[in-house]
Amino acid sequence: MKNKKFVKKVKKKIPWIAHIIEDVGIASELDIGQLRIKISKKSLCIYCRGTKYLCGKPKCPVLLKLYAYARNREIINSLELVGSSPPAVFVGRIGYPYVYAGPLIPPEIGDTSIYDTPELWLHRSIEEIVNFRFKLVRSKFKVNVKKLEKAGKIFDETIEAVLSRTPVETEAVFKRKPGKTVLLDDTVQPMGPSAPLEKLKVSGVKSDRRLEKAYYDYDLKAGEAVLELYERKVPVSKIQKAFSMGLFGLKNRRRLVPTRWSITAVDSIISKTLRDEIVKRSPVINEYRVYESTELGNRFIVLMFPYPWSYELIEAWFPGTAWNPDKRNIALCGDWEPYYGRTSYASIGGCYYAARLAVTEYLAKEGRQASVLILRESYPSYLLPLGVWQVRENVRNALRNPPRKFNTLKEVMEYISKRLKINLKFWIESSKLLKDELVQEKLTKYIF
Repeated sequence: MKNKKFVKKVKKKIPWIAHIIEDVGIASELDIGQLRIKISKKSLCIYCRGTKYLCGKPKCPVLLKLYAYARNREIINSLELVGSSPPAVFVGRIGYPYVYAGPLIPPEIGDTSIYDTPELWLHRSIEEIVNFRFKLVRSKFKVNVKKLEKAGKIFDETIEAVLSRTPVETEAVFKRKPGKTVLLDDTVQPMGPSAPLEKLKVSGVKSDRRLEKAYYDYDLKAGEAVLELYERKVPVSKIQKAFSMGLFGLKNRRRLVPTRWSITAVDSIISKTLRDEIVKRSPVINEYRVYESTELGNRFIVLMFPYPWSYELIEAWFPGTAWNPDKRNIALCGDWEPYYGRTSYASIGGCYYAARLAVTEYLAKEGRQASVLILRESYPSYLLPLGVWQVRENVRNALRNPPRKFNTLKEVMEYISKRLKINLKFWIESSKLLKDELVQEKLTKYIF
């Protein structure tokens, strides 16, 4: 007689998340049954479950998001929400030109500006930053990016919020409760729950006169508005939000721009102008310089060579970091531009322009010119991607510190070899500028 196959019936599904949360209070209060968890079938999370650290990170990014959700779970239990928007907005890109847009609203009244001001985040912990993002409910309405005149009252209220220089009191009524889905994917930037808007009312607006002036100037081109606001000391993140909501440009040509695109657009516009109109017209530095910043699990080494403008950014992602799923090999990628710039979009994306902005504003302020190479090492302690602001602010931080100065390239290479974890030969193999500098040094030995 053949052995029968026995099938074990599962009478009750036990949510594994509830059994690995160390905080007893959160574990007992968190309604796992109401939480929809999405996870990729190929993800190591299925095998790890927050206990084996198979991804190589010192902390589980999934649990990091889950704790943030648990701490802010009260904001998703109602169709109504009253809070002070930082002010903050988000414009999506899925379905373009029909996209979802709307203000980000925390369940708090008062000064909430820190929740959407990345210029103030660099020295915060990753846990704090994730918590800031999860506090913000992403309210949304659908709009055609090219037909703003038909967007309606909710759009008008959102514009009022964006124009404010301080947090605005925001009352939102949703069509359904904010979603309870937590995406267990450590390659996605942290994002709070979202819900479609039924009504929106904004009050307590204290308009930023600088933004207001650009908004009501229908003869001012968008690029010119960005530069004018930058010159008037408006924070880059605030310019990016206004740009995203279509506040700038000629009267009949204003468009909503997805948040992801607007960030890079503003970084590119400002850095290109500083580069061409100030940096390239300034005298070249007369020594080699090295600047450094190590924050949020990333180390940035900024090298300046005494040559006319050129620029390169190379990133090294260690195993277990956000953009490197490989568990054994370090991934290096980068892009560069010669003196006359580039004509195509940088292959490594928005971080290229964010770092270029930090470098060009520094050189423009000093009134000098240099060839610039930025080397970035991203370690497993960088638990999840936080956005390109982190690159911009890390490079700015490096340039705020006094540089180490050297007379020769050899001295520079000897110094940075002690500051970087990756062997110099791999950086040289990946870098266009380093190869050029090394060749030039050898030639000068024969010339002089």
